[in-house]
Amino acid sequence: MVDLTPFSTALRERSRTAHSGSEGAGFMSDLMKGEGTRDDYIALVAQHWFIYAALEAGAERMKSDPVAAPFITEKLTRLPALEADLAFLLGPDWRERIAPLPTTERYVARIEEVSRNWAGGYVAHHYTRYLGDLSGGLFIGKLMARRFGFETNGIGFYIFDEIADPAAFKDVYRAQLDAAPWDAAESERVIDEVLAAYQLNTDLFVDLAAAKASAA
Repeated sequence: MVDLTPFSTALRERSRTAHSGSEGAGFMSDLMKGEGTRDDYIALVAQHWFIYAALEAGAERMKSDPVAAPFITEKLTRLPALEADLAFLLGPDWRERIAPLPTTERYVARIEEVSRNWAGGYVAHHYTRYLGDLSGGLFIGKLMARRFGFETNGIGFYIFDEIADPAAFKDVYRAQLDAAPWDAAESERVIDEVLAAYQLNTDLFVDLAAAKASAA
């Protein structure tokens, strides 16, 4: 019997546990519950900068690829907002004050690798980050604003000025996933890469918690 489940649905169902595990990781859970500090939030923003620098450099490489190109849009670009957030949070010398954690280095290396020669792998990381940003990320931004007294400065990363209707945008994105020309084997590879991306994200939260503990 042929499985008629849309790819986007299969992807969401197969990655649900990994997604929940990443969201529930101790560092992020503490930050969401109000037990984290402003410095914890800044540490997270700093690591995001390295990840999105790689992801958006990859977009430049992938924007002419017929499979990846439909997913790439400047409406999602986060790097300028992250840089403005870091300048606000750390000051004009923010670049000298941040460094990637070990998991971030692995995460960046993997994004760079797939964005050179594997469109499906790049889309897997693109999906994991940006659709998460347009879902739970919007809630996180509002929570951090209330928690630390931010208005727009400091949480620009979570503000998508060019996307008026995130739900509609995500529907189009999922339709693009369903239209991607992947056979069964490639679909499995893409799902595996999404799971790997979620694991890297979870490992990053472990690294952040360890860095916090060592600095205490």
